[in-house]
Amino acid sequence: MADGFLKLGRGKDKAEEDEDAGWERKLLSRLALSAVQEQRRARRWGIFFKLLVFAYLVLLLVLYWPSDLEAPGKATEHTALVEIQGIIAEGAKANADDIVSGLRDAFEDKKTKGVILRINSPGGSPVQAGYVYDEMLRLREKYPDIPLYAVISDVCASGGYYIAAAADKIYANQASVVGSIGVRMDSFGFVDTIEKLGIERRLLTAGEHKGFLDPFLPVREDEVGHAKELLDDIHRQFIERVRKGRGDRLKEGEEVFSGLMWTGEQGVAMGLVDELASSGQVAREVIGADKIKDFTAKPDYFERLADRFGMAMGRGVASRVGAMGSIRID
Repeated sequence: MADGFLKLGRGKDKAEEDEDAGWERKLLSRLALSAVQEQRRARRWGIFFKLLVFAYLVLLLVLYWPSDLEAPGKATEHTALVEIQGIIAEGAKANADDIVSGLRDAFEDKKTKGVILRINSPGGSPVQAGYVYDEMLRLREKYPDIPLYAVISDVCASGGYYIAAAADKIYANQASVVGSIGVRMDSFGFVDTIEKLGIERRLLTAGEHKGFLDPFLPVREDEVGHAKELLDDIHRQFIERVRKGRGDRLKEGEEVFSGLMWTGEQGVAMGLVDELASSGQVAREVIGADKIKDFTAKPDYFERLADRFGMAMGRGVASRVGAMGSIRID
């Protein structure tokens, strides 16, 4: 009898052990299954994101794929466009290096049938404008079969017109502002201000005129006369460039080189503008290639942002309050 109970007790112990072992196996199985499912989910998400990146790259490829390769045998000539926006100055968006670079790329492209220089500028540095002018003449001589046209949008004054005069022809809108063929130098005078504030100006120089037009010193007539000679000389250079570029088309009068501005419609009558037309019209009707390809140099804003942000105000103040006012054709 005792042996029977012992056997029964032993049987229960074994059953319990088997039950415990089954529970552990089930737990391990579930854990293993969960791990496999998690790996599958991770793999599926990995495939999804890879496909997403691939689709994005394909989209970029489609958007930026050269159109002349999309349709072999089809005419692929285009009108090249280079834009001048804003004040023409070194370090500005419209600087000679970028403008010249865009023009060279436009002329060197084998599919370019004609080049449009679209200008919307109040003017700027005569030096920067002169660099662009000279390069335009060089490119026209090097590529005689590719016409170069200047198209004026809102404003093409002073330095902007200086550049436009080097084009084969100039087009504008009837309401465009054109001209302002003149030169200026401006600064401020603070002589009375610093006296009232009790400020003593201390300027040490080597050279009689090294403090030329210092805004904190009284004006000297001999220095003003010298400054006017500078302005007159640069004005003469400006006039010569306009006459060289426009030739017999320019109907000269006393007011043409006075610094005044006119509408595009008045500019046609004065010979400052050839015809009234937009960039699209010139590309389609004059050049004969309505497809326009932009060759304007695009600045890397991420690289220049820090310098531009910190220096923009300083340049603006310096140009207005410097010891010698900046010379500009605007």
